[in-house]
Amino acid sequence: MNIKNSRVLITGGSSGIGKATAKMFVDNGATVVITGRDAQKLARVATEIGAIPLQFDVSDLKSIPSKMKEALALLDGKLDTLVNNAGIGVFPLLGDITEEDLTEVYTTNVFGLALLTQEIIPLFKSNSYGNIINIGSTASQKGFARGSVYAASKFAVRGMTQSWQAELRKDNIRVCLVNPSEVTTAFADMSRTEREEESNKLGSEDIAQAIISVVEMRDKAFVPEVTVWATNPF
Repeated sequence: MNIKNSRVLITGGSSGIGKATAKMFVDNGATVVITGRDAQKLARVATEIGAIPLQFDVSDLKSIPSKMKEALALLDGKLDTLVNNAGIGVFPLLGDITEEDLTEVYTTNVFGLALLTQEIIPLFKSNSYGNIINIGSTASQKGFARGSVYAASKFAVRGMTQSWQAELRKDNIRVCLVNPSEVTTAFADMSRTEREEESNKLGSEDIAQAIISVVEMRDKAFVPEVTVWATNPF
């Protein structure tokens, strides 16, 4: 796809991977709507990177249909790429997992992602075109200690991505799962403070670059899944 003049929607776009991806799309000539829960932070970031803000909590499932109508209105009724980046994590040991842990993580990472994507499918099908990028994790490929809740949610995202590929390929809709290993962001930080980038860990720009590379591939081809590791994590 030619990114210049394309229309993009990125959830969780006010920090970390979402912010870096939005900036890279904007820098390449796209019109980008970013969503986030904190209206003030979202507006500040949107101004900083040249994106359009839409205050929206993906876990508010009832609001998804109306918020997607707002997003499309901000993009003049057009959309080429959806980046499902919004996600949260909690990391209790087995024995300490609560119903609230499961509900909170699955509502954002799985239920919200699926229901939001479903809202844009009619548009993509009518155009016989579209790109869906789901942000997974290396946790979608292998569980880890304290990963019962988070890894399971990302395994679910991986399964949904593969199912959508089977359903939507005939409609010329490309669906890709991007699996970052550890990235220095504000993820899982209650204060939402961005971590300083470390030489042996990935930065948000590395994942943004992977997303851009997948999307700007010629339309006759698509990448089903890509995993990004730090070169020297030790």
